[in-house]
Order: sequence, then C-alpha cells, then structure tokens
Amino acid sequence: MNASKILQQLMQQAGGSSNNKKGSSGTMDVKGILEGLSKQLGGNEGQKGQSGKASSEGGFDMKSLLGGSAMGLLVGSRRGRKLGGKALKYGAIAGVGMLAWKAWQNSQASASNEAAEGKPVESLSGSTQERRSLELLQAMIMAARADGHIDAREQELITQQIDALGADQELHAWVEHQLKAPLDAQALAREADSPQAAREIYLMSVAVIDEKNPMERAWLEQLASALKLEPGMVDELERQALAAG
Repeated sequence: MNASKILQQLMQQAGGSSNNKKGSSGTMDVKGILEGLSKQLGGNEGQKGQSGKASSEGGFDMKSLLGGSAMGLLVGSRRGRKLGGKALKYGAIAGVGMLAWKAWQNSQASASNEAAEGKPVESLSGSTQERRSLELLQAMIMAARADGHIDAREQELITQQIDALGADQELHAWVEHQLKAPLDAQALAREADSPQAAREIYLMSVAVIDEKNPMERAWLEQLASALKLEPGMVDELERQALAAG
C-alpha cells in the first residue's frame, strides 16, 4: 500500500499548499505546510467568489474552498459545516505528529525516556511511516463516520477522491473496507504502535470531529479510554488542536 503518500497529500491539503517538498533530511516540511495554512485562511477571510462563498454566519463554504477534495469530504463539508467553525482544526491535521509531540512535552513534570515514546509521523520513513500513516488514515475515517451520516454516495466520493491522490489498488480496497466496517475504538487503539502514535490518533480524530455533536464527542471519549490517555493529556491534545490555527 502507499498510505504514507496519501496521508502526506491530505496533510498538504489541510495546510493549503500542494507544493510543499521534503527537506534535505527526508522529513515533511511541517513549517511550510503550516505557513500555507495561515496564508489560505488569512487570504480568504472576508472574500466572496471562487475562493469561497460567504455564509450568513460570516464563515465560508468549505466545499467551495477545498473543491470537494478528500480532505473536505472527510472533515464534513458534506454536512454544510463552515470554515469559520472548523478552521482551527486544519492546523492539527497539517502538523499532527509535531503537535502531538509538543503536547507530550508540555505535559511532562519530570524527565522521561523520549526513545520509548516513539517518533512523530513527520520524522518516520519506510515501513514505520507506512504503518503510522495507515493508523492515522483509519483514525480520520472513523472520526468522519462517528455521527453516522456518511451514506453510500459519500463513501463513493471519498474513495474516488483518495484514488485521485494516487492510492494503489490495495489501499483502495482498504479505504472501502474502513468506510463500511463497524466503528471500534478498541480495534483502532490496538493499531497504535507507541504512545506517540496513540496521541497522534487522538489528535487526528479531534481535528475531524465536531465536538459539539454528542455522537462525535462520545466517540472521542471512547477513543481516549481505549488509547489509555490520561485526562491531562487529552486536555493538552485538544488545546494543541485549537491553538494550531
């Protein structure tokens, strides 16, 4: 499968930049992604037209802004959510690994073994990057489905958009399965290969979910329990998601 390729493109969509390239170290240019996000959100605020239609609430139609992309579908543009209500979450998707790592650092009252925590997804490579990418894609899809409102047509659209990003046949089949499989927080938590992976899975879920929706909030609570995240860490991860914008 080529999950890492697809996840990187989704992160770049979230960051508002399709031209971010890897640095000389081989890791993703998170700074560039986040700078692209800032330009996208700042440049479109208060405008009408092709870049996004102004809503009655002063927000923007996210589907118009993102062109019906896989990212737009997964974060819920199909349900009429407005950019003004979701803008703060895009930064969390764009820099999920670094932000989850920062949340861990902020929560530490004393020195701890960093090596045992695992590495951020942005600094992984090879098979470990592929595995983490699958974990995060699974988290994203499950979170998008948490309110039970993705119908068969929307499942097809999401699959088509991910295919358009270059998904291979194996990943295509995997995505189709994830869109139909029962939601299972325990199963998702078992995929986490390190404490860092658990934090990234939760942060990615927070980024996609509308915390005001009772079903989606309940999913987050189930996931936090399954991932065995301490309440303080949950609060810090949610704070990082909000601050990322």
